[in-house]
Amino acid sequence: MFSTCVSDSGGSATDMARIAILGATGYTALELFRILARHPTARVVAATTRQTDSPTIASIHPSLTGLFDLHCENLSPEEVGSRCDIAFCCLPHTASMEAVPKLLEAGCRVVDLSADYRLRDPGVYQQWYGHVHTDAGRLPQAVYGLPEIFGALIPPARLVANPGCYTSTSILALAPLIAEGLIEPSGIVIDAKSGISGAGRTPKLSNLYSECNESVTAYSIGNHRHTPEIEQVLTDVGGREVQVAFNPHLMPMDRGIFCSIYPRLLQSRTQAELLSVYRRYYEGQPFVRVVDHIPATKDVAYSNFCDITVRFNRDQLVILAVIDNLVKGASGVAIQNMNLLLGLDQRTGLL
Repeated sequence: MFSTCVSDSGGSATDMARIAILGATGYTALELFRILARHPTARVVAATTRQTDSPTIASIHPSLTGLFDLHCENLSPEEVGSRCDIAFCCLPHTASMEAVPKLLEAGCRVVDLSADYRLRDPGVYQQWYGHVHTDAGRLPQAVYGLPEIFGALIPPARLVANPGCYTSTSILALAPLIAEGLIEPSGIVIDAKSGISGAGRTPKLSNLYSECNESVTAYSIGNHRHTPEIEQVLTDVGGREVQVAFNPHLMPMDRGIFCSIYPRLLQSRTQAELLSVYRRYYEGQPFVRVVDHIPATKDVAYSNFCDITVRFNRDQLVILAVIDNLVKGASGVAIQNMNLLLGLDQRTGLL
């Protein structure tokens, strides 16, 4: 059973898509609420929380005061699914795989923001997440939810596996060069930096202000869970195995991802030629901006944009890419996916 928030008014207008948010207390849920509050054709009618005191959405997220009139109610995933057209699962890893099958069986389409359906091989999932996948038979049915690469597969999907924040930045930064066969598919070094919100809202010692303020630290070197996700998608893009050395760092800022990526060019190219490759690859993609300047995380804060450029440091190619980890790295791309599921322009509610 889930403790669930549902609208006091119940139901919704016939032309509005009915939306559920499972796991209403976290940062990704807050961003979903924030975006959906201005979405013209979607309405949140249910949202879950593990709290038992029936909190309102405004009491969980005070910045949403006056935007959502929701109260809490205990519902099973089947009941949540019966009320909604699309459910966003903002549940922890392993919790989604318990709820998703029941939501789908209830006729609800699902955008899962956990990692439970991103990896196709259940053995790889078990290796990196330390749990046996209990819904492994559904893994091949999940569509990886990065619209810039898999947009044609998303509209008919029942289950969309929303990508991670580091993975979105790294994949978007590397995909054009991998697709064109311009870089060596192994030995790619990804130096990635994230704001504190990337670690979630649950209190942890390493995330306390006195621990992370005025300090930068690397973590999970050699064993970060986003590594196989990056490699899987880029292998699909290039048609040959891709291997990366992914090195994440925690930065003393609220939000943002900055990736400096160091691949080896197989063919000599100028900076202008490579930028042209990126612009051709992402032509018609509204949320990838190939820029001439060096981007900063503030350039994309609270937006669904990914800004990318390239530079040379002597003979070494450097790809620079930034996103907002909570928007393009989580909830913004989830709305992109929802829009595609509903047959809408993917920019709806995001621009």
